[in-house]
Amino acid sequence: MKKVLLLSLLPWLLIAQPTFAGPPGVTEIEGQRMLTLISRDPPGVRCNNNIQVAAELSNRYKIPVQVIPVTFAGPGAKAPAVYYGDELIAVDGGNLNGMLDATSLTDILELEGVPLQDQEGRLGAVRDDFEQLKQAIKTVQ
Repeated sequence: MKKVLLLSLLPWLLIAQPTFAGPPGVTEIEGQRMLTLISRDPPGVRCNNNIQVAAELSNRYKIPVQVIPVTFAGPGAKAPAVYYGDELIAVDGGNLNGMLDATSLTDILELEGVPLQDQEGRLGAVRDDFEQLKQAIKTVQ
């Protein structure tokens, strides 16, 4: 119930934020740090990469994820940008030039003891099938 209430209030919290100081919106839900992605309007290629990484991580870990368009992130916000809780992980023109990678964030989640999903999703399995299809196409040529 708390999650639904917080997520429904998120747009109002973003609009009311006068200056950009740290991540917009909620940084924690029930003690779990939030993964916040600031994306371009419409999402650019690097923003889509961050969204894919977030999908892969949430496929395995119980981690709350929010995607916020840069126009709602506040004055001075850069996109793409990625926050874990209130910690800036990647930002355009700075850390990792705004591009997130699953391996380094997986290490952080493991060190912090973020709980795993009860059953891992099929996102990884789909990728394996896709890679096999690409290899089959390459060998035919």
